[in-house]
Amino acid sequence: MSHLSSPPKKHKGEHKGHSLPHGSERGSSSRDKDRSATVSSSAPMPAGGKGSHPSSTPQRVPNRLIHEKSPYLLQHAYNPVDWYPWGQEAFDKARKENKPIFLSVGYSTCHWCHMMEEESFQNEEIGRLLSEDFVSVKVDREERPDVDKVYMTFVQATSSGGGWPMNVWLTPNLQPFVGGTYFPPEDGLTRVGFRTVLLRIREQWKQNKNTLLENSQRVTTALLARSEISMGDRQLPPSAATMNNRCFQQLDEGYDEEYGGFAEAPKFPTPVILSFLFSYWLSHRLTQDGSRAQQMALHTLKMMANGGIRDHVGQGFHRYSTDCQWHVPHFEKMLYDQAQLAVAYSQAFQISGDEFYSDVAKGILQYVARSLSHRSGGFYSAEDADSPPERGMRPKEGAYYVWTVKEVQQLLPEPVLGATEPLTSGQLLMKHYGLTEAGNISPSQDPKGELQGQNVLTVRYSLELTAARFGLDVEAVRTLLNTGLEKLFQARKHRPKPHLDSKMLAAWNGLMVSGYAVTGAVLGQDRLINYATNGAKFLKRHMFDVASGRLMRTCYTGSGGTVEHSNPPCWGFLEDYAFVVRGLLDLYEASQESAWLEWALRLQDTQDRLFWDSQGGGYFCSEAELGAGLPLRLKDDQDGAEPSANSVSAHNLLRLHGFTGHKDWMDKCVCLLTAFSERMRRVPVALPEMVRALSAQQQTLKQVGGEGTWAGTSGKKEAGAAIADGNRRWGSWAVPRAQVCVCAGPWRHLSDREAEINMSPWWLMKCFSVRLGISVIASVGTVLLVCVYFRVCVTLRCVSVHLPLRGMLV
Repeated sequence: MSHLSSPPKKHKGEHKGHSLPHGSERGSSSRDKDRSATVSSSAPMPAGGKGSHPSSTPQRVPNRLIHEKSPYLLQHAYNPVDWYPWGQEAFDKARKENKPIFLSVGYSTCHWCHMMEEESFQNEEIGRLLSEDFVSVKVDREERPDVDKVYMTFVQATSSGGGWPMNVWLTPNLQPFVGGTYFPPEDGLTRVGFRTVLLRIREQWKQNKNTLLENSQRVTTALLARSEISMGDRQLPPSAATMNNRCFQQLDEGYDEEYGGFAEAPKFPTPVILSFLFSYWLSHRLTQDGSRAQQMALHTLKMMANGGIRDHVGQGFHRYSTDCQWHVPHFEKMLYDQAQLAVAYSQAFQISGDEFYSDVAKGILQYVARSLSHRSGGFYSAEDADSPPERGMRPKEGAYYVWTVKEVQQLLPEPVLGATEPLTSGQLLMKHYGLTEAGNISPSQDPKGELQGQNVLTVRYSLELTAARFGLDVEAVRTLLNTGLEKLFQARKHRPKPHLDSKMLAAWNGLMVSGYAVTGAVLGQDRLINYATNGAKFLKRHMFDVASGRLMRTCYTGSGGTVEHSNPPCWGFLEDYAFVVRGLLDLYEASQESAWLEWALRLQDTQDRLFWDSQGGGYFCSEAELGAGLPLRLKDDQDGAEPSANSVSAHNLLRLHGFTGHKDWMDKCVCLLTAFSERMRRVPVALPEMVRALSAQQQTLKQVGGEGTWAGTSGKKEAGAAIADGNRRWGSWAVPRAQVCVCAGPWRHLSDREAEINMSPWWLMKCFSVRLGISVIASVGTVLLVCVYFRVCVTLRCVSVHLPLRGMLV
């Protein structure tokens, strides 16, 4: 491969092949990065020429994207480019006219996608080049993750990294031959401009097309071999103990002792890693490594919550930090981050008993309910990083979230009584959150100078230290700070808001159902569980086709808050099924409503039918029919910003096997884990969620109970009350994998020896079985225990779980 420009600085976790999954598959472009364009190609290209400056008044004539529903595609509907959506019309045109396809992939809240749209796609001359010499196709990666994954695999394999916007040139048969990420419009000292790249590719297509086609075929063949994930000759997955220890050691080596997290800047929230560390602590809690794992996870969560990556005024978390201190974020807010972090902070509360973590979890869900929720129960995708500082001004990144000292002083002028020196509420807040007159954002993090004199709120001192500094009571300081933040929040409402991506995705809605269900169960708040229930109802009402049993990938907010769909509908991908099934199982355990389990069973059957690889094991990311024409059909092999759908599916299969006893699901889980054996052996830290599933699968399932049939319903209600109490006291979710089947009949107390169950890190479940099958099933709150043994005492029509120590959630 030859590069048309010097590659950008490479960061950890920037591509799938790296050892640490940091979630940078999305928005990996940071404001503190060298934004040099990286271009990879399957043939060398001669130099091109220079171009003109963008037109100052872009032509406001819509192209065919105006008929799409994707917010991202609609952002490009007035470009002077003859854009096509992904589809047969574009492919037929390329073949008929013998033109290469220019594929541009992004998403609506992507800062650098906005930059390239403004600099290049609004440029009249560049628009003519794209329209006359190429068939230009625009794709929302959130609508078509299959298209994104295939061509990102090419870009990552043939350049120094990946990110969005992703720009790839394809043959008319959809095989890639050149790829890159962000391109500036014009050549620089070390960068090749977008116009130059277009001219070079146009020339090569005319003069050396056969060479390009041959090289493209060779690269595609190599990628097919490289991306294959299969059981091969292996019969069983690797040792869970070995994979656990190797994964922990790799994380330990990359851990930031001072600020937490697992990489240099940019630094991403990594909920899958935190969940792994909690699970590792549980199974190694009496060892030094176990204590280390717990400390790493709790410290990381605390530093994130104190940092600027958390929105202290409006709650919720931004996408990632541009520095290692979690101080200056990339300001977009993604639904999937909120969903996973709510669970992570709930876990931390269960482990530590520290209400700091539960408060953060509640704040996240408060933000989602206020800003990312549709009135019918669904959840929107994201809020943008950019917004105008004032109405009518050009959008700037972070404008909605940053503050000047003057603004805070004007909003909070009240004197603080009892302080040892003259002090206003504003001065107290500025001291605690590190605001300065000059601004607390380094120029290196603000290359365009858009944030001069601005401040990102980040906790600099503990409440105790702030109180001691001014001779105040800790609770008084807490109240003053909360009151000040509320006034900032009310003032911020008058600023122009960032763009809201009101597209609703089944996968991310499934994650959010989990977030509300798990946190509601942990905190004992039915109100949060109701949000999860409404989210699940929305999915079933608006994103599920009853006739076929299939999920739809997307729906959209229409006029007047209605829910609309594309025509034809965009059908679900593997992640949609896996994440929704997980959400339904979590909701079932939190609510005790068997309808959610029944729907999860049906969706799992559909997932197996559409995506299962009967020869190699594991699940493909997309249906064979939906991905027809793409050069690759992939199995996602990294837990990053979102967990791999195969990792989540492994957990789902185990849970469903435990609930139903269906051997087929356990067999599928073993096949899946075996298929990913080589990836786990080579880089276990790339699949921490799957390593957790591997540990669960290799634990021994034990069952205690009697035989007979269920008599009446009152016993079930009594048991349900005990279950609910267990949820509130010890939490729910993935817990020790011990199945307790309590069946009616001649009840008796089990002996101590019978009742002792060796603890193993997955879930504790109770099922009320009947002669006719599994129609009456109830979760036992999935109580996770901090002890080697626990005892289940069966009394008349009720189950009580006696725990010697505080429980937690893993």
